[in-house]
Amino acid sequence: MMGARLSGLTGRMIRAARRPRVAMAAAALILLLIIGVYAASDAPQKSAAPSPGAAQPVRVETAVAAHKDVPIFLEGLGTVQAYYTVTVTPRVDGELLSVGFSEGQTVKPGDVLAQIDARPYQAALDQAIAMKGKDAALLENARRDLARYISLAPEEFTSEQTLETQRSLVAQLEAQLVADQAAIDNAKTQLSYTTIKSPIYGRTGIRLTDPGNIVHAATSTGIVVVTQVQPISVIFTLPADSLSQVRLAMASAPLTVTAISRDGKNLLGSGTVELIDNQIDQATGTMRLKAKFPNKDSSLWPGDFVNARVLVQTRHDALTVPSAAVQRGPDGVFAYVVTQDSTVELRPLQVSEESGAVTIVDKGLREGERVTTSNQYRLQPGSHVRVVEGQVGSSADPGKRAP
Repeated sequence: MMGARLSGLTGRMIRAARRPRVAMAAAALILLLIIGVYAASDAPQKSAAPSPGAAQPVRVETAVAAHKDVPIFLEGLGTVQAYYTVTVTPRVDGELLSVGFSEGQTVKPGDVLAQIDARPYQAALDQAIAMKGKDAALLENARRDLARYISLAPEEFTSEQTLETQRSLVAQLEAQLVADQAAIDNAKTQLSYTTIKSPIYGRTGIRLTDPGNIVHAATSTGIVVVTQVQPISVIFTLPADSLSQVRLAMASAPLTVTAISRDGKNLLGSGTVELIDNQIDQATGTMRLKAKFPNKDSSLWPGDFVNARVLVQTRHDALTVPSAAVQRGPDGVFAYVVTQDSTVELRPLQVSEESGAVTIVDKGLREGERVTTSNQYRLQPGSHVRVVEGQVGSSADPGKRAP
């Protein structure tokens, strides 16, 4: 009986010792199951994510090479000058009685601008007229005496010397009469100078002399400056290397020039080139040109600075791309062409002219090929690209949207 009790106690002790091992084994099994489930759920996400070394497509804007007519311009800095500028100064001395203009007024040839005291000059004219009348009377008397001497000469009632002396007196008085007429004409001219008239059609500036002042013919100040602004001139410069191109264009047709504001936002007028200056400035390597503008709206003003754009040629049916597509590298000019598999190809180009935002391509592209116009610094041959939606364009037409 004692042995049976001992055997039962031993069994209970063995079962109690086995229970922690079972619990530990169960906990380990549960942990392995949790790890397996997490790994199974995370595996698809890891397989879908790209590897760190995979390259992303570069977002680019594109344009299509197309044929179009391209105007070729030359641009230079110009200064607006009045077509005519006249400083109105007195030609005789005297008191300035009045001015006949308002500052900033538009005047025509013959309009009275100022009036100088004319009384001294009117008196001089009257004196010259009186002197002529006196000499005319003396001449008439001398001619009558000469006629009497001639009638008495055949009967020898007068000497030959007296007759010749009288003839000389008549000739002297005739010459004096001519001098008197010249004096009258001079006096009339001086009198006319007292009324100062506008010599040109133009606009008056600020009044330089007020009424009541004594003005002099030798003064350099003047009374007012009149400038003709319709038409008006623009003097501008171009590189001397373009001389032959400009002369060739002028020989074929009137050379059109456009005046644009310094900020490039406003078109101020259009005119024609009148001449090329007769020498080149060797210090700057430029030549000066003069253009004439109608300036009917007075948008051009003397002394203003403008950008002058000259149309020297129009290239017809030229292959063009936006200038933003043209890149420059160590080996020359190139562009990135988008291929059918959405990769880019580096294409060397030969370009001739750039007109505004358009560049003419002579070699290297075909019509319809698409070139990138942005993010070229991120590209290299073979790079994958994605055209930005709504940014696709062409040098001649908007092109198609990206799919």
